[in-house]
Amino acid sequence: MIHELDEQQSYELLATTTVGRVGFVADGRVQIHPVNFAVSGHELLLRTAPHGRLAALSAEPVAVAFEVDYHDPIGGRGWSVLMHGTLARVPEDEAAAAAARVNPWAGDDRDLPLSFRIESLSGRSVRRDARDGGV
Repeated sequence: MIHELDEQQSYELLATTTVGRVGFVADGRVQIHPVNFAVSGHELLLRTAPHGRLAALSAEPVAVAFEVDYHDPIGGRGWSVLMHGTLARVPEDEAAAAAARVNPWAGDDRDLPLSFRIESLSGRSVRRDARDGGV
C-alpha cells in the first residue's frame, strides 16, 4: 500500500538519515551521486571535494534533484522523499559553520560546503500487504 506523505512528514523523515543522492544532467546523461547531508530549515547542507563533479556543477547555482529513501525488507515498509531545487556553493562567510554540520563518509577532503535549496518536495511511504508475505 502506497501512501503520499505531507510536507511535514517528509521533513521529519529527512531528519532521520544522512545519506541521499543528487541527480543532474551532465554531458547529455543523467548522473546520480550519493552524498552525506544535514537538514537546515528548508535547505540541505552537504560537502564535496573542491575539484570534483559537484564542485564544478555548483560553480553557479544549478537546478538538481535530490532523493532520500529508506527500506526495511523484513518489516515490509519503506519511504522515499524526492526534492527539486537549486544546488549552490555556501557563501564564504557561512562556509565554516555549514561544513561543520556535515560529516562526509568519503573523507575530510570534501571541504567545499554546498547548499541545496528545496523548492518542491514530495514523499511516499509504502507498506507491503501482509497477504503478500509481509509482516
